[in-house]
Amino acid sequence: MAPTIKDVAKKAEVSIATVSLVIHNSDRITSETRKRVLKVIKELNYYPSRSARDLVTKKTGNIGFILTADHFLRTEPFYTKIFLGTEFEAHINEYYILLTTVSTDFKKGDSLPRFVLERSVDGIIIAGKVPASLIDSLHKQNLPIVFVDYIPPVGDYSTIMIDNIKGGTLATQHLLQLGHKNIAFIAGDINHPSISDRYHGYKIALERAGIALNNDNIITDEDYPARANGYNAARKLFSNNNNITAVFACNDAMAIGIMQYLKESNIRIPEDVSIIGFDDVEVDLLLNPSLTTIRVPKIEIGAEAVRLMVGLLKKKDSSPKKIFIPTELIVRKSTMQI
Repeated sequence: MAPTIKDVAKKAEVSIATVSLVIHNSDRITSETRKRVLKVIKELNYYPSRSARDLVTKKTGNIGFILTADHFLRTEPFYTKIFLGTEFEAHINEYYILLTTVSTDFKKGDSLPRFVLERSVDGIIIAGKVPASLIDSLHKQNLPIVFVDYIPPVGDYSTIMIDNIKGGTLATQHLLQLGHKNIAFIAGDINHPSISDRYHGYKIALERAGIALNNDNIITDEDYPARANGYNAARKLFSNNNNITAVFACNDAMAIGIMQYLKESNIRIPEDVSIIGFDDVEVDLLLNPSLTTIRVPKIEIGAEAVRLMVGLLKKKDSSPKKIFIPTELIVRKSTMQI
């Protein structure tokens, strides 16, 4: 039978209340008593139940993780990796992560996730772009919220953001340094702040190189940055412009779709057209050729989100923070000197 708090109290020769105070790091306990109780806890291999701690701290020990259903796909593992990062860091801080997805068309009046309605979480991490109606509904719950890879247009929240402008600039500069001048940009959901910032970085790099922006080289009317939409955007681009020598895709998913189109059209990569993506998902190494991309430290982003949330929950600093995570150019086989 697993040891109980009564067993600890008996062996340490203290009251059950004293053991509880030690477990919750109360400053009412002397150093000598604390050491004796902790020694017994270790000897008995005692683990206080979560429910018992909840009664004292009035906290659940849980952090909710919300993303839209279209962000949680086996084929598009970007946010899955971020979630994994939250799991690692939560374990270190003795929290549990509760994951759920919501509809991309969440409307006012729709039911919130159960862990919110049942007050089973102490705070919420939201990854990626979500409907404004969901943000408004969650805001009314008076729970701390940390956004990842999205800055809500209304309200002042703590956010973990990728340095997308710098990443977009790096990607485009890489192509410019290889001698490319006719560089296309393909994106989906251009109103997403991250995608918009990558486009901004693209324009900055061209301007610095003295190259005028050519709207014929830009396809941003796809509604979502998925593989199928990358394929569709490439078809639009190359049916109207045969002078393109390089393409910067707003993410790896669209880059993979572009590569598929080019291969089916007998356009060689990178001999005829160089391709660079953004995110660095694992499948990039399995492509032929392997994809040059901008690496985003996805697991570290998830870990940083939890660290920020824990700080809010422990009231270290309740003021909203904006943290930018740097990116890195990863050169592989899909780009080459022109």
